[in-house]
Amino acid sequence: MEREQVKLDRPSNLLNERQQSSRNLWSGVLFGLGLVAFFDEMVFHQLLHWHHFYDKSTTSIGLISDGVFHAFSWFATIAGLFLFADLRRRNGVWLMRWWGGIFLGGGLFQLYDGIVQHKLMRIHQIRYVENVIIYDVIWNVFSIVMIGVGLFLLNRTRKQREGGTRSEHA
Repeated sequence: MEREQVKLDRPSNLLNERQQSSRNLWSGVLFGLGLVAFFDEMVFHQLLHWHHFYDKSTTSIGLISDGVFHAFSWFATIAGLFLFADLRRRNGVWLMRWWGGIFLGGGLFQLYDGIVQHKLMRIHQIRYVENVIIYDVIWNVFSIVMIGVGLFLLNRTRKQREGGTRSEHA
C-alpha cells in the first residue's frame, strides 16, 4: 500500500518541482530586470546626467518620465523579491536557476532598451555625443553577454532537473 501512495504522490511532486522551477526563473527575471533598470536610471539618468527616459520634450517631462521609470524598476524588483521570499518559505529556492533568471532578465531589458528605445523609438540615446555608436556597441554587447550567461545557467539547471540532480538549492 505504501508503494501505491508514493506513486500517487509522485506526479504531484513533479508538478510542484516544475512550478518551483518556473517561480525561481520568474523571480530572477523580475529581480534582474528591476535591478538593471534601477542601475540604468540611477547611474545614467541621475548621476551622470547622460539622458532621461524620455528626451523628446522638456527637462521637466524628462524628470517625470525618470520618476515613472524608477517606480517601474522598483515594482519589478520588489515583485521578484516577494516571489523569492515565497520560494524560501516553501523551501523551493534553486539558486543557480534564480541567478540564471537574473542575468536573463537584466540582459533582455538592456537589449530591449538599447535596440527598441534607443534606435527604433529614439526616445533617448545612451549619451548625446558625436560618436554614439561606440556606446551602443558596448551597451548591446554587454546585454548579449548577460543573456548568454543567463541562458548558460538555465541550461545547466535544465540538465540537472532531467538528470535528477538538484544540488544547487539554498
